[in-house]
Formats: sequence, structure tokens, C-alpha cells
Amino acid sequence: MDIQWQELQPIQGDVIVIEDDPILRELMVDIIEQLNARCVAFDNADDALIYMLKPDNPFALLIADHGVPGTIQGMELSTMVHQRWPDVGIILTSGYLLDVSALAPNIVYLLKPWSLDGLVTTIAGLVQPGVALHKTAG
Repeated sequence: MDIQWQELQPIQGDVIVIEDDPILRELMVDIIEQLNARCVAFDNADDALIYMLKPDNPFALLIADHGVPGTIQGMELSTMVHQRWPDVGIILTSGYLLDVSALAPNIVYLLKPWSLDGLVTTIAGLVQPGVALHKTAG
């Protein structure tokens, strides 16, 4: 997979990925790295939150699966991150339909299975709103 996205500006800060499925987590890391961004991946939200709370770990985007092991679920973490870091883009994913009516308007919900194009355009919409993307095979 080598896709170049024109008009996508570099992401300033880490992209945090929380996904308990190791294959999907690796795929997401690969996609983020293809976008020339630094990705830090976790299999649970508890460890990710500990990482995010450290002052020397700036992050620009959170992509969290809702149903992960641990004491914090993706929807809860998304709300917590939005409250503490309102400028951070947030993508919540799940293989199940969730009632997302209580989520803040800038938290984007992607139902699994999402497409590569859907994930990348959602990321771009959060980190550089209003810029249309065009892809070319690399």
C-alpha cells in the first residue's frame, strides 16, 4: 500500500491509535505512517490515557475503538480528551452501532468496516478542515 494524498499537510503532533485487534491496529499505524505522521498505538484506552497525560507527549489526533479492554471505553475516552484538549481531533470507531448523540460535534464516528479513503478523508477533515484531497498511486 503506497498512496500519496495531495494537499495533505503534515500532522503536527502524534496520532494516538487505540485498537485491540492487532491486525487492524497495524493497518492503522501503516496508514498513519503513509501520511508522514508519527503514530503511537495502544491496545487499550487506559495505557493511552496515561501516555497522553504526560506533558512531553503532544498529540494532534486520537483514533479510538470503542470496545477495548480495560476500564475506559473509547466513547468515554473521546469525551474526556475533548474536554481536556478541545483542539485535538477525535475519531471514534466501532463495529457496533453506537448512540453517538451525546458526543461533542467535533468527535467523528466511523462505523467499521471503514474504508481507507474514508479514514484518510476523515483524518484530513479534522487536521485541515476545508481542504479537499486528491490521491495518486505512488
